[in-house]
Amino acid sequence: MEDKRWFWVLVTAIAPIAWGSGYVVTRHLLPADAPLWGGVLRALPAGLVVLLLARRLPQGSWWWRSLVLGTLNVGGFFVLVYVAGQRLPSSLAATLMSASAACMLLFAWLLLHRRPRLAAAVGAAVGLAGVVVMLGFDAGGADVWGVVASLGAMVASSVGFVLTSRWGADVPALPMTAWQLLGGSIVLLPVAVLIEGAPPALTAPSALGFAYLTLVATALAYVAWFSGLRRLSPGVVGVVGLLNPVTGVVLGVLVAGEAFGVPQAIGVALVLSGIMLGAAQPRPAERSAIAPPVAQSRT
Repeated sequence: MEDKRWFWVLVTAIAPIAWGSGYVVTRHLLPADAPLWGGVLRALPAGLVVLLLARRLPQGSWWWRSLVLGTLNVGGFFVLVYVAGQRLPSSLAATLMSASAACMLLFAWLLLHRRPRLAAAVGAAVGLAGVVVMLGFDAGGADVWGVVASLGAMVASSVGFVLTSRWGADVPALPMTAWQLLGGSIVLLPVAVLIEGAPPALTAPSALGFAYLTLVATALAYVAWFSGLRRLSPGVVGVVGLLNPVTGVVLGVLVAGEAFGVPQAIGVALVLSGIMLGAAQPRPAERSAIAPPVAQSRT
């Protein structure tokens, strides 16, 4: 059981690593003035590809659930992250977003009635401390709307992921991914047309960037993330998500030549320690208290 648990932790880790790499791709390859179309071009093709693999359409309440979850986890999330990235220093934006580990623990408690395990809570705290040390925390003069957008993205995705865990216990990862990506695209597409007009013209670099974001940082990442949510508690998945800012820092060093000193090394060590602690197998006495809810029927 322990081996399988860590296997799914590693599968889940694909998502934050891919999302962390998306920052570099977006900054260097994609147009900076089309966040709404950027979300559509990232989510819609990925949703269609995954739907072809899943070969399964929503039924009953999953039509509206897909729109709700797609808005929280995909459409609204993509736009808010873009706004935060434009208005805040990357260190502050990443630090704020890394609070999603604690946020998912809180919403799992409120919505799923899963009391946080002490190890998971301590792991989230240690990991968050590592992110702060690694990136530095300087909120002086921070743009208010950037902070609001970053916190909004963090809260929206945390609620969306916890609801995915609650509603989707009996839905495999492939259709769950397809429905949410397409649901988010359906909500975002008319807004993009109304506000930004025609989609941006693609160059060879931007087409390559969108291809990577579509196939790796969206399709593959969301399948891995939802696979983890089906088999691990939201708190554990949230702690694994701390690999997102770690990936951003590592790629910043390798690609952009950013500095990597003692604070970054200490921060990475703290994040990895927090993940190991938060993802550890609970003791037998704890399992009944954190057992996943009974799968609901697709009505």
